[in-house]
Amino acid sequence: MKLESQVQAVFASDGVLARATDQFLPREGQTEMALAVARAIEGAYPLVVEASTGVGKTFSYLVPALLSGERVLLSTATKALQDQLFGRDLPALVKALGVPVSTALLKGRGSYLCLHRMEMARHDANFPERTALRALAKVEAWAPVTRTGDLAELPGLDERSAVIPWVTSTRENCLGAPCPRFRACHVNHARREALAADVVVINHHLFFADMAVRESGVAELLPSVRIAIFDEAHQLNETGVQFLGKNLSTGQLLDFSRDMLGAGLQLARGLLDWSQLAGAVEHAARDLRLSVGKAYPGTKLRWTDVTPEGLDASEWSSALHALGAALLPARDALDTVSEIAPDFVRLHERATELAARAQAFAGFPEPGGVRWLDVGTQLRLVESPLDISKTVKAKVFGEGESAKTWVFTSATLGDDEALSWFTQPCGLTGAQVLRVGSPFDYARQAAFYIPQNFPKPADPAHTAAVAAVATAWSRRLGGRTMVLTTTLRALRSIGESLQTAFENSTELEVLVQGAMPKRMLIERFREGDSHGGRGCVLVASASFWEGIDVPGDALQLVIIDKLPFPPPNDPMVEAKSRLLESVGKSAFNDYFLPEAAVALKQGAGRLIRRETDQGVLVVCDSRLAVMGYGKRLLRALPAMQRLASEQELEARLDLLTRTCTKAHSPT
Repeated sequence: MKLESQVQAVFASDGVLARATDQFLPREGQTEMALAVARAIEGAYPLVVEASTGVGKTFSYLVPALLSGERVLLSTATKALQDQLFGRDLPALVKALGVPVSTALLKGRGSYLCLHRMEMARHDANFPERTALRALAKVEAWAPVTRTGDLAELPGLDERSAVIPWVTSTRENCLGAPCPRFRACHVNHARREALAADVVVINHHLFFADMAVRESGVAELLPSVRIAIFDEAHQLNETGVQFLGKNLSTGQLLDFSRDMLGAGLQLARGLLDWSQLAGAVEHAARDLRLSVGKAYPGTKLRWTDVTPEGLDASEWSSALHALGAALLPARDALDTVSEIAPDFVRLHERATELAARAQAFAGFPEPGGVRWLDVGTQLRLVESPLDISKTVKAKVFGEGESAKTWVFTSATLGDDEALSWFTQPCGLTGAQVLRVGSPFDYARQAAFYIPQNFPKPADPAHTAAVAAVATAWSRRLGGRTMVLTTTLRALRSIGESLQTAFENSTELEVLVQGAMPKRMLIERFREGDSHGGRGCVLVASASFWEGIDVPGDALQLVIIDKLPFPPPNDPMVEAKSRLLESVGKSAFNDYFLPEAAVALKQGAGRLIRRETDQGVLVVCDSRLAVMGYGKRLLRALPAMQRLASEQELEARLDLLTRTCTKAHSPT
């Protein structure tokens, strides 16, 4: 039987999925996507699918992939989504379909316990005892019993814990085969399992890290895989740009200095003046940061010449030269003790690489890319390509890849039929494209409102006005509100205003991004007042615009502060704009608008997650109603009921409140 026919049978009303779960309902869009994936597998061509929220895209690509009998590589955006795919979706489908396949999960080395570094940590004089000693003891107790070494499996370990860098390895500090714990290495064990498995789940960061440095094990895996599927593909370009460039940070330099001092004092004490060598690198790194002066965290300085914009050329050049002058003696000294332990061999390689990067950044930027200085607590020197089209073309359409099926899917990939926002920068303009609409009845389930007589986004009073309406409307709704901001400054201001407004409230709790780990914030927000607690208002930015799933009545109001246009003074944005203008295109129409449309769709997508959800979307930006381009952005949103006044909005919120109260009342 042809693969397409098998897939059709699985998704039928009396098919395998219907028999395996009571919750399954045949969805036209889900079947349409699954059949398109099956045809792409049989025809061995690239396929791009925008599958709107509610389609069920995971099963749409998993079913044909599993039934194909081929080796499959699945890549998703985050480690959390990896865990969900590997731990929940894949096992359920493998069981339902009855296919004899083996599966494996492969993450980056920073996700796995490094036994050697764990053993070194307790004896390192620089170990931050007060904050991390308890966590280290917990890791040490867990180490003998874990099979995978995946730190995500260790209960109670905060993802922001200070101990994690001490018990995991990086490409820079991994010792490789000479490591005394190489045979028991969890990273190598995970890679061996991946090479032997039929279906391997990775993430986009791992995929592009391997393209850049061929270090993660994917390079060995990819040639044996005929089907590669990228979920949450809208993040591919940004992830690829991040990994396919080059960077040097003061954080990397300080880590190197710390590792050199720790290894020297433990393994070769007295042979060299380790304090002087490490101190010189640390001092040079701090001087490089000081040469930039004070700057608002997150500032990005243009860097089109030898010196970043706004810096003293002589001072900057001197600081970079001093960095090289500190790294080279460290490199030479490490070479003299390289036979004592493999730690020194790897440290020597790191010193050589860091010195080469410092020298490269002392010259002019390479053509075809963009360079900038990222200023925060640490300093990051960054040079990136403008897109990943050349790399993807080489992988997808290059030699030896003609028989491979590549599938790229996400809920948001563009605002035109060709999905050019995604396909052009990713080099996929020749791929087959499919758009599958959502099964949700947005006109019935959701409403949309643009506040009237509201301050313009450029008005200093705008942020305070957003905070005021968020306070009033979330109070009226009893929480159940997510406020999405376009800047960290607005996040802080709105978050502080809401916290002040509800400081003594016994009914509402204000959650602000950064106050606790993201996972904990989402868990608390999902819980809401369902267990007799307080209703929640979540104020967030950046990563919370996408990938957040809060079904049910825990979220019924999404407030977006303003249209999410790219920041015009960002060096990458400026470079892309110049490139478009140089070939006769409009930076606003061909870049800024599509970017805003995609981001707006992602933010709005937080509201309705199930067929039974109800809610209201508010965008506090009058440009959406009065500017000509507003119509294009409105078309990017689902077809929700448009509310004409604040009175209509309040009536809708009151209706949601009554419905929710009735649902929670005892029967």
